[in-house]
Amino acid sequence: MTVPKLAVSAALIFLTLAACCLAVAARITTRQSALEAEFPPQGQVLMVNGKRVHAIVQGVGPDLVLLHGASGNALDMIAALGPDLAQSHRVIAFDRPGLGYSDPLADQSLKAQALHLAEAARQLQVQAPLVVGQSYGGSVALAWALDAQPRPRGLVLISAPSMPWPGKLDLSYRAADTWAGRALLLPLAAALLPQSYITAAVKTVFAPDTPPPAYAKTISAALILRLPSLRANMAQVNALRAQLVAMQPRYTHLSLPMELLHGTADTIVPIAVHSIPFAQQLASAHLQVIDGAGHMPHYSHRGEVLVAIARAEARAALH
Repeated sequence: MTVPKLAVSAALIFLTLAACCLAVAARITTRQSALEAEFPPQGQVLMVNGKRVHAIVQGVGPDLVLLHGASGNALDMIAALGPDLAQSHRVIAFDRPGLGYSDPLADQSLKAQALHLAEAARQLQVQAPLVVGQSYGGSVALAWALDAQPRPRGLVLISAPSMPWPGKLDLSYRAADTWAGRALLLPLAAALLPQSYITAAVKTVFAPDTPPPAYAKTISAALILRLPSLRANMAQVNALRAQLVAMQPRYTHLSLPMELLHGTADTIVPIAVHSIPFAQQLASAHLQVIDGAGHMPHYSHRGEVLVAIARAEARAALH
């Protein structure tokens, strides 16, 4: 092949790649606009250090904060627990930074998220909240108890990662934590992942339990397909283990009442790795084992979760 032909071929390849990049970028923008039109914010937006924090507030009474897990948003916790808890509490469910309608932070750490959400709570005049966290939200709740004000009067940790785990994360998370993942894979995912991906992910996270009808629509689950949310979620999960390694020695400083609920069939956050050793380490942590439950007992065993929250309230009153 002659030099001119090589130049023409290179130019054609470059133009083709440029066109593909523009098409992907346009698809990302169009899809994000469509998702936000279909699933608008359900609560109020606070400004904390120039960043939006979306909060859904319901009810009147003692303050109770709900923190959702990875890939989710505040509606997951509100749909499961809000109607019951709001009868006797002021319930504040936050979108964690980067998810739902809360802006991402430059620092995605558990501590940074806890401090940021605690400042949003202060704007709402929250005092001594009971903090209820599910999955990754439980890890943020632990960081809140360790480092943030207002200090919680108690914690309820549902299927929560609390201890470093052996092995590595799934390949999808590890691939996203590379230059190629951040530059190529996540934009392609934001542009091209179909709705069937959400359906399959919901079934996986609930297994072996069955998701409620219309769960994905009820909690606006497709908002995770926006590129900023994908980036924030992947960064948070990939950094989680190292942060739990750093937090674990500090757990001995926690004396507040803690109620843990964990299913024996949870394969996402295994009880034997997390809640059992955590409860053995801390006298103030009471573990309720839910036989046969998966990762989402705030839906599959909602009554038991509500009883545990009431138990945490009673213990906090005596603490």
